[in-house]
Amino acid sequence: MTESSAAASPAPAGPSARPMPPLAASAARVFDLSLGLMLWSRRTIFMALVVGGPVLIALAVRGLDALGVPVMRVGRAEAAGPAVFGVMVWIFYLRFTVPVLAVFYGTALVADEVEDKTITYLFTRPIRRGAVLLGKYLAYLACTGLVVLPSVMIVFFLIVPRGGTLAEGFPALVKDLAILAAGLAVYGALFAFVGARFKRPLVTGLVFLFGWEPAALVFPGYLKKFTIAHYLQALVPHAMPADSTVSLLQQVFRDAPSLGTCLAALAAILIGCLFLAIQVVERREYVLEQ
Repeated sequence: MTESSAAASPAPAGPSARPMPPLAASAARVFDLSLGLMLWSRRTIFMALVVGGPVLIALAVRGLDALGVPVMRVGRAEAAGPAVFGVMVWIFYLRFTVPVLAVFYGTALVADEVEDKTITYLFTRPIRRGAVLLGKYLAYLACTGLVVLPSVMIVFFLIVPRGGTLAEGFPALVKDLAILAAGLAVYGALFAFVGARFKRPLVTGLVFLFGWEPAALVFPGYLKKFTIAHYLQALVPHAMPADSTVSLLQQVFRDAPSLGTCLAALAAILIGCLFLAIQVVERREYVLEQ
C-alpha cells in the first residue's frame, strides 16, 4: 500500500456533467452510512470497555460507602458527592478516555479505508472527497458521544447523591458534558488530520498523546500552549463546584488561561485541523497495491 502526494485533478465539466451536491448534503449521506458501521465495529467493544471502567469504580465506591468504609473522605472531612464526581470526570474521562478514544477513532477515519482498499470506491462517488472525511468525522462524534456521555450520566447518579443532591450537582454535570464533548470534537479533528496526512497515523497520534502533551505540560514556558490538554484542563476549574475539597485542583490551574482564551483556542484547533484534513484528502491521490 503506497500513497502518492500528487494532487488529483478534477474531471473536466461537460455539458451533461451532473453538478455535485453541496458539501453539507454529501457529508450527511456519508454520516448516515458510517454511523451504523462504527457502532457495530470492533472498536465499539474497546470503547465500551474503556468507558465501563469509571462506572465500575463508581459502583465500588458507592458499595464501600454503603458498608461504612470511608472512601469518600479528604482527611477527616467527608467529600461531597458533586466534588468527587468532578474529580472523577477530570481524571478518568478528560485525562484518559476522551483522548484515547479520539486517537483510535480519529486516525482510522481515512486510514481504515486505505488499509481495506475501499477508499477508491468512496472517491468515485459524485461527491466531494472532503465530504467523505467530514461525514465520517460527524459519525465518530455521534458514536463516541452515544457511549461516553451515558457513562458519565451513570457515574453522576451513582456518586452525586452521596453527600449531595442531584439538583446541586446538575449544573456541574452540564458543564462537564460540554467539556467532554469539546474534547472529543477537538481531539477527533486533530487525529482526523493525522490519519489523512501520515502513513502510520496511530503511532503518530499515540506519540503526540503520551509523549508530546505530557512533556509539554510539565516543562515551564510556552510549550503547553501547543497542546489541546492545556486548554481543556483549564476549563475544569470553571466547571468544578465550589467546595473546599477541590481547592488543590483549583491551585493546580491557578495560572490557567481564561475561559474565553480556552474556547477560542479550542475552536481554532478544531476548525483548522478539519480544514487541513479536508484539504489533504481532496488533493492527495491514493494508489493501492494489488
